[in-house]
Amino acid sequence: MILMKNIIREGHKTLETVAKEVKVPLSNADKKLLKDLLQYVKNSQNEDMVEKYGLRPAVGIAAPQVNVSKRMFACHVQDFDGTLYSYALVNPVLTHKSKELIYLPGGEGCLSVDRETEGITPRYKSVTFEALHYDIKSDQLIPVKLELEGYIGIVFQHEFDHINGILYTTKLFDELPHAKPAFEFHLDQNIETVE
Repeated sequence: MILMKNIIREGHKTLETVAKEVKVPLSNADKKLLKDLLQYVKNSQNEDMVEKYGLRPAVGIAAPQVNVSKRMFACHVQDFDGTLYSYALVNPVLTHKSKELIYLPGGEGCLSVDRETEGITPRYKSVTFEALHYDIKSDQLIPVKLELEGYIGIVFQHEFDHINGILYTTKLFDELPHAKPAFEFHLDQNIETVE
């Protein structure tokens, strides 16, 4: 089980390194890591688990954040319409990005960043990722094509940056005149960060 003590922080070399492709078929260690990454995100959204283990809430986490420089990340996040995006992705590739930029009002956050940050991070309004999704129940790798936009797209772009050695703190701006907010403030769902 991944705990906060297992997550490396800003300044660590692994977070600044482009992660390596994952060999397929997956090793047992890679399968376990994918399960653990997805489970961390789910646990971090459970109030009892957060309190018991001192977890910071998150909607995604990447392998480099636990000091494994491999191109894997997990997201477990609901869009505002209730659609759940729950994926453990291997070797994702960004195959399309819109010209239009958006940002998360109030800024992003990250499990690997312990300080308050000011500013907003530009993201593409819509993106398409092609990847292998590790389906834990069937123990199979399934090719997926994810066409994402808005908040969900931001979450996946944040995690994709991690496997490319990029922290959101390296692209913070006071304002983005050519970008629009990802949504008008309906943050009553307590989503303040991407993490």
